[in-house]
Amino acid sequence: MVRPRFLPTRLHWRRRLRSLLALLLIAAMAMIAWTWLPSPVHVVPLVHVIDGDSLTVRQGDGPVTIRLTGIDAAEYRQDCARRDARRWPCGRDARTALEKLAGRAPLHCELAAKDRYDRTLATCRTRPSPDGIDLGAEMVRLGWAVATSDDYLPEEAEAQAQRRGIWQGDFVRPAAWRAAHERPATLLTAPDA
Repeated sequence: MVRPRFLPTRLHWRRRLRSLLALLLIAAMAMIAWTWLPSPVHVVPLVHVIDGDSLTVRQGDGPVTIRLTGIDAAEYRQDCARRDARRWPCGRDARTALEKLAGRAPLHCELAAKDRYDRTLATCRTRPSPDGIDLGAEMVRLGWAVATSDDYLPEEAEAQAQRRGIWQGDFVRPAAWRAAHERPATLLTAPDA
């Protein structure tokens, strides 16, 4: 009796398939490990607080502008209304709140990517995790910023329920305020000859 020739070929393909599955499993495990590893934390001295969600730090030889991720604070020039409809400079108060939170000690920041304005997106804490205060979470919890990601929604709900910061009256969301108050681009004109 003659055996069919396709048996060794079938065995060969099974081995290849097992090898491929093993490689895919190793790649998946490496990807999971890579995504679960925390980002490196940079200890950076604070130079200046720009507004309620942006600050300048010193890294290496020069200044770096950081935009806190997951939040959108009242803009520096933005006003809000209290319950009695009186206007107040909520943007300036948001900046003051971030200045107090950040303090004078170096910040511990997980730098992510750059945004379209060339600012570095980061999550910053006052001390190493888990002891330090997450500046973004605290700005939202105190009511000086709104959450732009799911990470800080519990803090936003608490601030809204307690009527803290911008939640004490009526306000325009910072993104909508920026859209309505865009600064006009300066026109470049040639000098008269």
